[in-house]
Amino acid sequence: MTTDRATVDGSEHPAGAAENVSGVEVKPVAGHIGAEITGVDLAGPLDDKVIALIRDAVLRWKVVFFRGQRLDHAGHIAFARRFGEPVLLPRRGPHSPPDFPEIETTADRLELAGRYGMERDEWLHRRRHTLLRGWHCDYGTRIDPPAATVLRADTVPPYGGDTTWANLAAAYAGLSAPVRAFVDGLRAEHRLGVGYQPRPGGDPYARRLLDEQVASVHPLVRVHPETGERVLFVNGYYVEQIVDLSRPESAALLEMLVEQAVRQEYTVRFRWEPGSVAFWDNRSTIHLAPSDHTHVGAPRIMHRVMLQGDVPVGVDGRPSEPIIGTEAGRW
Repeated sequence: MTTDRATVDGSEHPAGAAENVSGVEVKPVAGHIGAEITGVDLAGPLDDKVIALIRDAVLRWKVVFFRGQRLDHAGHIAFARRFGEPVLLPRRGPHSPPDFPEIETTADRLELAGRYGMERDEWLHRRRHTLLRGWHCDYGTRIDPPAATVLRADTVPPYGGDTTWANLAAAYAGLSAPVRAFVDGLRAEHRLGVGYQPRPGGDPYARRLLDEQVASVHPLVRVHPETGERVLFVNGYYVEQIVDLSRPESAALLEMLVEQAVRQEYTVRFRWEPGSVAFWDNRSTIHLAPSDHTHVGAPRIMHRVMLQGDVPVGVDGRPSEPIIGTEAGRW
């Protein structure tokens, strides 16, 4: 994903990379993040002008939505490849299609019920013990987190199951100048399984976390490689500790920054329908998977393709550093 840059109101936003395309419309749906794109059939042939328009919209609005699409697995992968190379995960969920290694399928209750010797509700309770815990970017513990994600809805419950995204560039810009200057030079450890509360007397999930641990030190503020924006690279799911700060200082600052990132004005919430597609910039957003639909009793089956990303770079030009398990291809 590449584009030109232009400075607008003191910050850099993608501009001038895409031409208007007849019949295609980009309609913003919230003040800082999210746009719906209409007039595009993702399963059909897409010329370069349409691809440039979509790329420009993703960089500008961070997440874009398409409704009523008829993508199958092959079409999903073909569309994603127009924007980058898919990530191939060595470990996928049990419901992922075996003949399409680029796709990871999540099936909520079907996939998690009984997993690791716990029912879904207990497992999520042990993972998400704070209100901010579920917010994350995809595979943020990797040394090279995915650049983008294309998520397609297969089966959704009749109500509930919405996903929410937050704009991390807007969150950074909304900090006061002294706080921005302070966090610009900080780095944080992102670690798999942060804050998980193990079951007493042995816990298969805790053992997996130890055996397959992944951790990296990323800049707390990363410079977006395409737009030049400064991004508050923080979330409640993976961030373990701000480097060189005491634990009390780190905990207080992280809570403040994550709360800043997910302020309502920086977020957008999407109601899924069968055939809906969301395409987001994983470098400048975090998202929150739903937990309000499991009592409905209907499945929520989603298919995901992620695009390969680069190593984050901070304001000072220093790249992220691997700690453990972040060699290429492991996660």
